[in-house]
Order: sequence, then structure tokens, then C-alpha cells
Amino acid sequence: MSGALAGTIQMPTDSSVLWAAFAVALISIGYAVVRRKFIYGHDQGTEQMQEIAKATQDGAMAFLKREYTVLFFFVVVVFLAIGIFLKDGGGWWTALCFVYGAFSSALAGFIGMRVATRSAVRTTEAAKTGLARALTVAFSSGAVMGFTVVGLGLLGVVLLSLLMSNLEALGVGSDLAIDKSKWIEPLFGFSFGASSIALFARVGGGIFTKAADVGADLVGKVESNMPEDDPRNPATIADNVGDNVGDVAGMGADLFESYVGAIIASMAIGFPTYLASQASGGDANLVPVLFPVMLAGIGILASLVGTVAVKTNDESKVHSALFRGLLVASAVFLAGAAALTVYLGDSLTYMVEPATDTLAAVYATGWSITAAVCIGLVLGVLIGKITEYYTSEQGRHAQEIARQAKTGSATTIIHGLAVGMESCAAPMVLIGLSILATHHLAGLYGIAIAAVGMLSTLGISLGVDAYGPVADNAGGIAEMSHCDPEVRQRTDKLDAVGNTTAAMGKGFAIGSAALTSLALFVAFQQAVVLNAEIAGNEALRNFSIDLLNPKVIFGLLLGGTCALLFSSMTMKAVGRAAMKMIEEVRRQLPAILDRGEKPDYARCVDISTQGALREMVLPGVLAIAVPVAVGCYSVEALGGLLGGVLVTGVLFAIFMSNSGGAWDNAKKYIETGQHGGKGSDAHKAAVVGDTVGDPFKDTSGPSLNILIKLMCIVSLVFVPLFV
Repeated sequence: MSGALAGTIQMPTDSSVLWAAFAVALISIGYAVVRRKFIYGHDQGTEQMQEIAKATQDGAMAFLKREYTVLFFFVVVVFLAIGIFLKDGGGWWTALCFVYGAFSSALAGFIGMRVATRSAVRTTEAAKTGLARALTVAFSSGAVMGFTVVGLGLLGVVLLSLLMSNLEALGVGSDLAIDKSKWIEPLFGFSFGASSIALFARVGGGIFTKAADVGADLVGKVESNMPEDDPRNPATIADNVGDNVGDVAGMGADLFESYVGAIIASMAIGFPTYLASQASGGDANLVPVLFPVMLAGIGILASLVGTVAVKTNDESKVHSALFRGLLVASAVFLAGAAALTVYLGDSLTYMVEPATDTLAAVYATGWSITAAVCIGLVLGVLIGKITEYYTSEQGRHAQEIARQAKTGSATTIIHGLAVGMESCAAPMVLIGLSILATHHLAGLYGIAIAAVGMLSTLGISLGVDAYGPVADNAGGIAEMSHCDPEVRQRTDKLDAVGNTTAAMGKGFAIGSAALTSLALFVAFQQAVVLNAEIAGNEALRNFSIDLLNPKVIFGLLLGGTCALLFSSMTMKAVGRAAMKMIEEVRRQLPAILDRGEKPDYARCVDISTQGALREMVLPGVLAIAVPVAVGCYSVEALGGLLGGVLVTGVLFAIFMSNSGGAWDNAKKYIETGQHGGKGSDAHKAAVVGDTVGDPFKDTSGPSLNILIKLMCIVSLVFVPLFV
């Protein structure tokens, strides 16, 4: 069987595999549509609830419309730049793939946020009858986001693979044709487009949500002693909007580009094996190139099975229900991957080392490659659990921060920073050990395929993560519409679990960013060598990153600096936008509290929108301009740059995300009645810590994931220009 299969895969793309993946992608999108109709079939509650929900819906869509208007001009400029500067290397096809990637990422964010903002009020209404219905509605919203992301991502990879590998058969003229040894390169444009939109979505959404959150917390909670989601607080609606633009659209775009980036990087790293088999005169073996696509298809089907396991009516088992869904999906995926390995047999081989005059070529077997996939999947789960350990309100670290809050804001912040720093150790060690293990099993291909394994069940894992903002907004609607206390208690239970799953999701996103970036880094090195051979550039035919090379050291230092400079830009952006929000809330509150005037929610939403759109541009320019400038100077320096930003960026992302998460849950722990409860001095100190942590965990930390990947993919796309 395996020999027959190896013999059939002779063309630049095996249509049967790709069309099967195309069908799975459509199933994923279709499932998202069905879930959406299921959500919309639920009651929206009272007229007051609908009015509050509509304010959030309108604010979210208004922000997204203005953000996408700005990004449209950015996409046009980059499209022209790619086509013009890379015109001798299939540049216009890369530019076309870039536009498609940007469109797909924006579409996924739009669909996810539109459904999320309409699910919150239905979750509140469902909570009136029980926890099970509320969980089902909220999780369904997250599932729409998750399966839309993986469906559109896999669909894009499949369609572009079919197109780029068959340009000659389609009758494309020689002036636009691509060398058969380089047809996979334009697909990097798809990942580039997704990364670009993801960065702006993360940075813009993060600035929006944290400006609103800081204004609502500092003025509403600390200065005016208002409860959470008090309808008198004019920043409340902006805060609810921000939860969606940051944690739904932003997170969705983040993981969309990780997903497609890991698949495309793995395909590219497996490509030399195909070229070598083609050059040997035997059957051309494209299985290592198509294996990531096959895994993605199995992962989608496994995620569909996992969603069935997410149900409970026990308030104490909400987290268990969500985690059970992930475990079921993971188990089904591993079984599917094993079955696929048996089916493919000897055709699933990767050339770890090419033959030399004295040594035969070294190949990785199918089971070694599948073991690397398993390591990536387990790594994702472990990083998520470590993040939960350091940030959960039931864990000792958040509770210790809450205890430190009894002595003031300073000790709260000091201990939160220390927890964030400590939390970097275990994930980094695990990532390092995973890299060593996967490289031992299957070389560089093993590292890349581990990233695919980690992201294989993204359909359900993103669903578990994106459900959190819906539950949070549902609680706000319950509070603002004066629902029965038991309704708020149920939504709070969902929200508490949502905070934990959101923190786990951020840890998962960081881990996937590290492996995906490393895979892209490897693909960059291979692309330099391939293009150097084609261009006859003898100096770069054996390109490698040498730490004794002063140009590499320069790039290494510059890359580390970029991560810190980027973090500074985003933190300051939140601070500037938050200042305007605080001033506006302080201006409105006297009239609201003393004379009963209605809060001007729209004004606060507009302040966050303007601040986000204005401040997101410079960090985005940094991420794209620096790699291009350094690459034009020296490819060796660019290699050092990518190494520096990878190490520093991952460390800072973990540190900032976990510090912020621990501060947030320390505040929530106090709000359960510990250390004086709400309104106490400890609570006020914890609110300050949470306010400092907000841009840490929701703006700068998550955005660093995308900075790392975007700088790698920009370098990869423009390799023909540099060489």
C-alpha cells in the first residue's frame, strides 16, 4: 500500500490529498455556520438587555470598520511593494497570496467578533434557566471563532497550493510562471498577510480594551467605589467592546497566522526532500510536503468530536467540561495521526541529512515524525497547565499576591513581577527540551511538524479560549440590566473559568509562536541557500548563523532590543489612551451621580477607537521595516536579528502575560471575600496591580507573539531581494 501511494504522488501537488483537505475545510466552515444559527435561535431577553447588548455590538463593529479601513491602505501599499521588489522571483504571485492572507485573517476576526457580541446577551438569558444552557451558548460562540479560523486557514493553504503548483498547466505565460523548484515560496505571502492583520488586530484591540479597562477600574472602582460593570460608569460599554476586539478578534487573528505559518513552514522544510527525490530520477515523493496538510485535516475532525464532550450542569465542573473536550480532541487526533502513519508507510520519510562523498543520506521514519507531532501536542497542553498554575485564583501564586495586597500597591506589584519572571523558567525549559527531542527524531522537519501538532486541535482550543469574553460580557449585561442575583452568579462562574482558559490560551499562543517562529527561521535559512544557488551567490550557498560573526552579534542585539522597544511602544500607547479615558470618565461622573444624567457610552468608545487606531501604526511599521532594512545590509545580521527577537520576545511574552494574569486573579480572589473583600484597602491595592497588569497581559505580551512571527515571515518573503 505504501509503495503504491508513494508512486502516485509524483506531481508538484497530489490532488487527492489536497481536495480531501479542501472538503474538511468546508466541513469546518459549515460547522461554524450551523453553530452560529444555533446561537441566533436563542432568546435575547428583555428590551433593556437588548439595548445594552446593541451598544456593545455597534461599538465593536464601528471599531472594526474603522480599523479595516486603515488596514486596507496598508495592504495596498505592501501588495505593490512585494510585486515591484520581488518581480523576478514570482513577486506578484506572492503579493496576491499576501492579499488573500490578509483578507482571510480579517474575515475570521470579523465573523468571530460579530457572533461573540451577539452571543453575550443570549448567554445572559440562557443563564436564567440554568448553567448548562449558558455554557452551551457561550462555548458555541467560541466554537464559531475556532472552526472559522482553522477552516479558512486550511482552505487558503489548499487553494494556493493547487494554484501555485499548476501555473504552467493553467496556461500562465512564462513572464508570470514560477520555477518548479520554488512554487511553494509564494505561499509565504499568505502567512505574511495573516501576520500583518494579526499584529494590527492584537495591538489595536489591546490598546482599545485596556484604555477602557483602566479608565473603568481606576475611576469607577478605586475613586468612586462602584461595583464591576456598574451601568453608571460611562467606560463600561467601551470595556465590553474591548473584550471582544482584543480577546476574540485579536486572539483569533493571532492563532490564525500561527496555524497557517506552521503548516506552510513545515511544507517548505519538507520541500527539499521532494526536490531530491525528483532529481534522483525515481518517484517524486511529496508526502513530507503534504503531511502537515493531512494533519491539519485530521485535527479539524478531531476537534469536531471534542466539542461533543463539552457539557455539564454542575457549576464546579465547568472547567473540567472544557478541558475534557480538549483531551478528547487530542486523543482522537493522536489516533488519527497514528493511523495515517501506518497508511503512508515508507512514503512518509524526510531527508534529515543529504548524501556526501563518504556518507549515505540520513532519513527520518514515519513513526519518528509522528512522535515529533505528539511532542508538540503535549507541549501545548503542558504550557497551558503551567500558565494556569501561575495565574489561577485557586493557585498559590495569585493568592500570595492577594496576601501581599494587604500591605499596599507596591508589594502587590513587586510580587506580581516576581511571579511573572519565575513563570518563564518551566515553559522555556520545556520548549528547549522539545526542540532537542524533535530535532533528534526528525531533524529540522521535526521541529516544524511539532508546531503543527501543537496547533492541530486549534478548532476546539480556540473555542475554549474565545468563550471567555462572551461569558464576561454576559455578566456585564446581567449587572447592567438588573437581572436576578443567581443569573450573575452563573455568568460569574462561567467568567471565572473563562479567565483561566484565557490565560491558558495566551500561554498556548506563546508556545505555538515559539515553535512556529523557529520553523519559519529554519525555512528562512533554507530559502537563503536555495536562492543563493539559483542566483549564483557563492558567499551564501552555505549560509548559517555563526555567533562569532560580528554581523550576527549586531543583529542578535538589535533583535533583543526590538522586543523591548516594541513593548515600550505598546505600553505607552495604552497609557496615553487611558489618560484620555480617565479624564472623560471623571468629567462625566459628577453629572451622572449627582444629577442622574445618562452616561455617554459612545464618547468613551470613540476615545478608545481613536487611541487604538492612532497608536497601532508605529509598532506595525517597526515589525516590517526593521527586518527589511537589516536584510538589505546583511543576511547574516538578519539571521542574528531573528534569533535575538525570538529569545527575548518569547521570554517577555511569557513574563508579561503571566504577571498580568496573576494580578487579575489576585484581585478576583479578594473579591470572593478574602482579605477584606471588595472595597477594602487590599482590594484597592489589587485593583492597582490589575490595572498595571492589563496592558501586560492583553496588549504587549500577546502582541509580542505576532512580532516574532511577523519579523520571521517578512524576512522569509524578501529573501530573493536580499540574496
